[in-house]
Amino acid sequence: MTTENLSELLEIRRDKLKTLQDAGKNPFEQTSFNVSAHARKVEASYDDYEEKEVTMAGRIMSKRGQGKVSFYDLQDSTGRIQLFLKKDALPDMYDEIKTYDIGDIVGVKGEIFKTKMGQISVRVSELTLLSKSLQILPEKYHGLKDMELRYRQRYVDLIVNPEVKDVFQKRSLIMRKIREFYDARDFIEVETPVLSNLAGGANARPFMTHHNALDITLYCRIALELPLKRLIVGGFDKVYEMSRVFRNEGMDATHNPEFTLLESYEAYANYDDLMKMIEELYSFLAKEVNKSETVIYGDKEISLAAPFKRARMVDLVKEHTNVDFDVMTDVEVARAAAKELHVDVDGKNSVGEIMAEVFDEFVEDKLIQPTFVTMHPVEISPLAKKDPKDPRYTERFELYINGAECANAFSELNDPIDQKERFMSQVQKKTDGDDEAHPFDADFINALEVGLPPTGGLGIGIDRLVMLFTNQHSIRDVILFPTMKPID
Repeated sequence: MTTENLSELLEIRRDKLKTLQDAGKNPFEQTSFNVSAHARKVEASYDDYEEKEVTMAGRIMSKRGQGKVSFYDLQDSTGRIQLFLKKDALPDMYDEIKTYDIGDIVGVKGEIFKTKMGQISVRVSELTLLSKSLQILPEKYHGLKDMELRYRQRYVDLIVNPEVKDVFQKRSLIMRKIREFYDARDFIEVETPVLSNLAGGANARPFMTHHNALDITLYCRIALELPLKRLIVGGFDKVYEMSRVFRNEGMDATHNPEFTLLESYEAYANYDDLMKMIEELYSFLAKEVNKSETVIYGDKEISLAAPFKRARMVDLVKEHTNVDFDVMTDVEVARAAAKELHVDVDGKNSVGEIMAEVFDEFVEDKLIQPTFVTMHPVEISPLAKKDPKDPRYTERFELYINGAECANAFSELNDPIDQKERFMSQVQKKTDGDDEAHPFDADFINALEVGLPPTGGLGIGIDRLVMLFTNQHSIRDVILFPTMKPID
């Protein structure tokens, strides 16, 4: 369709609207419509609705027929149902209804019945135009296929690709079930600030803004961790929050600048307790959402039944590269080993950091079945408690499924002296040019000095979790309005 033809069709719709308005039938003056039934329920419980009068509302998605009988498809929030329109039943409205366009929103009254072909339908006795669509929807069989356009015009995507709505309904169910899981374990859901003077709790570059009244720079939070641990200090034993966080970083199939993060903190628990809880959570979600502890992701079958595999990061690196960083103490030896593997470690100044880079390059994408990667180097874990048996490592793990990090957790560092030293080390990294280094948070040190009990902390990226449970391969397909670059 040429631009000229499209413009002509759009103008025709506006002319139709003006004709209605001139006749005193402005659809935009409609303020409500009483809906007594929805498509999905009528289809599922037809015997309860047969030959009974209902009122329904939705969008016209197709038109068929001619002369004195027409069939329209009405799409509501649950599905589609056929409208049977007969001129004899609508003597004063039929000709006007025939001028309505695909995309128009209508309310109907009529009886539920089955056609001779067995199609569940509404025998329409009244029809009201509730909103006039002034745009052209994509054709049914061609649909809205351009992915960029689908993300930019999600409202159209949801209309013409109904399966998209199923993904987000399942996302909503997942979030409800997560809350059910935590609430049943006596956790308290809380809310913490989105804007703060410092962006802490993770190693990431923040977004900045300016508060005019206070004339100060504020940061959008990159994690939920530090405020939640302050609440543990204050006497809450179990807290969780599921909210948006913001990281000024690259975008790809598993990264969006704003995403939903679940974090929970439990006093008197450690990272072993959290591994058990994560196994229980994933198993619970699988059974509640997918009715099975197995999920299909692409061509892979992934089991979410406990127990998950556990392995030290250093051992996994040795398994996949035959390089043993566990015996290295000299950073130059580690750097040379990484160079032999063709891993870029510029700016990495410790054995632990270099090993982590090698892990990312050689191991991460190999972890298909759920795997807890434990004992992360202390240099990349500024908020985790050291392993008492080997202080080079921390009581931290990340859960990997299908080659992607799905959870991060650790026994929380509650030694204020150790925490201060690690913050100072992070500050030096920032001075040396690391934009993602953790800032020094004096108030958090003060909170630790007041006293944080032994605590286990957990973070799960909700978007990646939803990707797993809905078999979606881009994070943009599980976020209703992903971040997009402006067209112009």
